[in-house]
Amino acid sequence: MKKATHTEYKSINIWLVEDNIRYRKSLAGLINGTEGLHCPHAFVSCEDALEVLSKDISPEVILLDIGLPGISGIQGIEKFKALSPATQILILTIYDDNDKVFDALCAGAAGYLLKDSSPEKIIESIKEVLAGGAPMNMKIAHKVLELFAQFKKKKSDYGLTEREKEILQQIVSGLTKQQIADKLFLSFHTVNTHLKNIYNKLHVNTISGAVSKVYKENIL
Repeated sequence: MKKATHTEYKSINIWLVEDNIRYRKSLAGLINGTEGLHCPHAFVSCEDALEVLSKDISPEVILLDIGLPGISGIQGIEKFKALSPATQILILTIYDDNDKVFDALCAGAAGYLLKDSSPEKIIESIKEVLAGGAPMNMKIAHKVLELFAQFKKKKSDYGLTEREKEILQQIVSGLTKQQIADKLFLSFHTVNTHLKNIYNKLHVNTISGAVSKVYKENIL
């Protein structure tokens, strides 16, 4: 990979969403002390960051914790990307379990680091994200490989009917319930009823939960 120069990162805005005040201040100091990087905002919650993002210039990168008060980091990823698709989300957390790694990457995180990463690794990862990379430390990379290995497991269908599978496929493709109704020539009420049955069979409560389960268990 081409080595980045300081000029390539001139005036790059990096936002932080971290509820630990000491760690947040330390990260902000690290970023502001790095030539070419600037941290204009450091938030305690996704809610605060989303409010500013809806009014302010979008950052190039958001360093995001997972265990936050209110909206979790994983829930926040989709909301940040909806407001600013070009912003890269770099997870920086203490959590290294498979579910959180998988859910964060599926939600749109560009990289996943643990908080025990060195300051040099954090800065290197920010620059790697800006260059189009997907930084992870070695432990998380192994987790991702384990998750890929699980994709080869036998499919589970949870007793879904063909119509339910068809609707679930459209949900995975990103269509809204109304769009699915129009495409399949069904009423909105019928699609909604099928979706409730899908939730019950998959033991989930949300669209994102259903989509995550489809990918995790190779259902379709």
